[in-house]
Amino acid sequence: MVRAATKLGSVTEGTVILTVNGVQREVFVDNQTTLLDLLRDHLDLTGTKKGCDQGACGACTVHVDGKRIVSCLALARQYDGRDVTTIEGVAAEGELHPVQEAFVRHDGLQCGFCTPGQIMSAISLLEEGRASTDEDIREFMSGNLCRCGTYPNIVAAIRECADRDGDR
Repeated sequence: MVRAATKLGSVTEGTVILTVNGVQREVFVDNQTTLLDLLRDHLDLTGTKKGCDQGACGACTVHVDGKRIVSCLALARQYDGRDVTTIEGVAAEGELHPVQEAFVRHDGLQCGFCTPGQIMSAISLLEEGRASTDEDIREFMSGNLCRCGTYPNIVAAIRECADRDGDR
């Protein structure tokens, strides 16, 4: 679905059409632009963070067609025609998502840098039904790093949501 492709030396450019947080967006990018850079630099959605830029920290976690991915390793052009949800898109009608509320209640953040990626992964973890035990939560959240060490609070926030939703 990449449109209007042009070739500049060894770099190909073209238009990518994505639905981001429910809004169709058309963006002209080259074939080296990551989904993370498209979101941050082209669409001004800066909630998704650039941490390690190597797929190891989870700060850039977003949902594509309902599945979590690390957007720093995803080339934007590969996601043409797909549905992308960022942290900016999880709140509904001005109300925080229940996972966001639980993170606040349990103080599951300190500096806040990793929080968007943690929340995006936690939402997926719950939707996948993988929050049966605290050990499961820690295992399936292990791709999201927090330098402040708020892991117990993050687990407590996810546990609250899982218990409320009947995952335990």
